[in-house]
Amino acid sequence: MSLVLDPAAQDLLFREARTANTFTDEPVTDEQVQAIYDLVKYGPTAFNQSPLRVTLVRSPEARERLVQHMAEGNRPKTATAPLVAILAADNEFHEELPQLFPHFPQAKDAFFSERTAREQAAALNASLQAAYFIVGVRAAGLAAGPMTGFDFAGVQKEFLDDDHTPLMVVNIGKPGDDAWFPRSPRLAFDDVITTV
Repeated sequence: MSLVLDPAAQDLLFREARTANTFTDEPVTDEQVQAIYDLVKYGPTAFNQSPLRVTLVRSPEARERLVQHMAEGNRPKTATAPLVAILAADNEFHEELPQLFPHFPQAKDAFFSERTAREQAAALNASLQAAYFIVGVRAAGLAAGPMTGFDFAGVQKEFLDDDHTPLMVVNIGKPGDDAWFPRSPRLAFDDVITTV
């Protein structure tokens, strides 16, 4: 059975999509970000908890503060990307569950009254949403440059609060000159898929 998704869309989202290391200066608009969110918000999470929170870094002052927390090799691309997003997990996501999971509003207290349980659930499900976000950026015809090479504690202190745990920083924009490293190998089907 072949895939239903058009081959051009398959290429856009997966085969030809790459992590960009340089970007043009073409801006990423609020309308593009809204369209990305309006698509990726439908990706599933456990209990529909939707713990991903996104901080858009647009001002030069905020960008400068963020760059200081990036690993040395990530600083130039973060300094020049048209838009940078800090993706974080909201450890207090359970406060939204009565709205997001209305057929079982007791889930808030039944499963997530303990902070440790919330942190584990938020980290897993926000990471899942971060993957949707990257695919959504690609669906908008943009390149995403997700990075975990930064001072997590520094970014949390500078941009978030104790209830939000940073997961990654994503540079977003149209790819620039020499944007790509060579494609790295992937594992073969038989190395990944096991039937029992």
